[in-house]
Amino acid sequence: MTAHIKIVGLGPGSNDAISAQTLREIDNATHRYIRTTQHPSASLVKDATSFDDEYEKHDKFEDVYRAIADKLIAAAQQHKNILYVVPGSPLVLEHTVQLLLRNETIETTLIPAMSFLDVAWSALQIDPVDAGVRMIDGHRFAELAAGETGPLLVAQCHANWVMSNIKLAHESATGDEPVIILHHLGLDDEKIIHTTWQNLDREIEPDHLTSIYIPKLSQPIAGELAKLHALARTLREQCPWDEKQTHDSLVRYLIEETYEVVDAINALDPQDESTDEKFIEELGDLLYQIEFHATIAEHQGRFSIADVARSIHDKLVRRHPHVFGDVHADSAEEVVSNWDAIKQQERGAVTEKSVFDGVASSSPSLMYSAKLQKRAAEFGFDWPDSKGASDKIVEELIELSRAVETKQDLSEIALELGDVLFSVVNLSRHLGIDAETALRSAADKFRDRFQNVVALAEQRKLDLAKCSLIQLDELWEIAKQNHRK
Repeated sequence: MTAHIKIVGLGPGSNDAISAQTLREIDNATHRYIRTTQHPSASLVKDATSFDDEYEKHDKFEDVYRAIADKLIAAAQQHKNILYVVPGSPLVLEHTVQLLLRNETIETTLIPAMSFLDVAWSALQIDPVDAGVRMIDGHRFAELAAGETGPLLVAQCHANWVMSNIKLAHESATGDEPVIILHHLGLDDEKIIHTTWQNLDREIEPDHLTSIYIPKLSQPIAGELAKLHALARTLREQCPWDEKQTHDSLVRYLIEETYEVVDAINALDPQDESTDEKFIEELGDLLYQIEFHATIAEHQGRFSIADVARSIHDKLVRRHPHVFGDVHADSAEEVVSNWDAIKQQERGAVTEKSVFDGVASSSPSLMYSAKLQKRAAEFGFDWPDSKGASDKIVEELIELSRAVETKQDLSEIALELGDVLFSVVNLSRHLGIDAETALRSAADKFRDRFQNVVALAEQRKLDLAKCSLIQLDELWEIAKQNHRK
């Protein structure tokens, strides 16, 4: 017998809004489960198992919903038939229900119920279709409301921090934009408060029966990004230099700005907020390069920055099934493993020409080498451990020495030297060490020590260019000792 879950909703709050069918299903059920008892009609569901404790166990709502769904599936498999009761309507902002519907090991039956939307339209006296109202989850307001000017109905406004985050998300607001707070609609203590954006989080103590209606915003959410896009279009159309740039001509600037961001990251001081300013500036420069490329493509009629944002959004959702799907990942290693598996699946069946697809040949050489080796390792072409990689370095060093001793052509010597470097990268990969980071650390160490050598020479009034090898070695050893202190 297949496990079965019947799902009913308690409506927006009033007992009068609960359907007769829902009440019959509650009375007839042997095994009852309720998402939360924080609802005016929850007392009608007698002898029900509540999941209120799950909200205390987890930091993220996503984890709460997944835990509830997992327990419901286990209960259904044990008892074969169970009843799951949710506030409002089963299909309106009920993430646990969506998780259950996606699970193929159980059957589900949904009983229609009134949602808070019905009483909201009545309280506002509007037709949502004619008005073009969009519904937004308050937890994701900044993301979902981006580019919107209203009207918006925002649900899940159950706490002051949610209200504050909504308020802060709209940085371009003047503060005078009208907002209507909807609280306990259909109940005896119903409140409909007409206020302004600046007072959004000051009017009432919100709870799970609180939502807000935003008739119109003066500017879209994420207005700063919209302004940057408009600026890029203007410069492309009106600036002689911008007008003649191509994707190819901008490559050098893209690379330069990327490295300048890295320098800004390295210069960040957790104790000094002033270092953030340089980081912000460099991130802005890099962001503009991305916007610039997208603007060029837009003028060519190929794609826009919206397509870029949509592409990375969809890819991240697709590659995080442990967040947005049914896959479990309890460690960073599992996340990486799932990521790589999904990448492989996206590439499809591997052909002779596609083995190294996705490995950017223009990457820095150390990174390029490591990625080629990693891709080859996916097909079994790899040493079983670091010893094999280490022995290969010795072998390549011998071949390099032989090429130098026999005075081979310089291009041949260069190839042998390249083999040595490639083998070193392979060893670093086996050791779990990033070759680029290791080499940079060594370079930085050399830089610091040699600067110390120069300082020591100046103290002793020595001309470095005229020092003997013995003198230079002595200075170097002192610099090493100073570096260790």
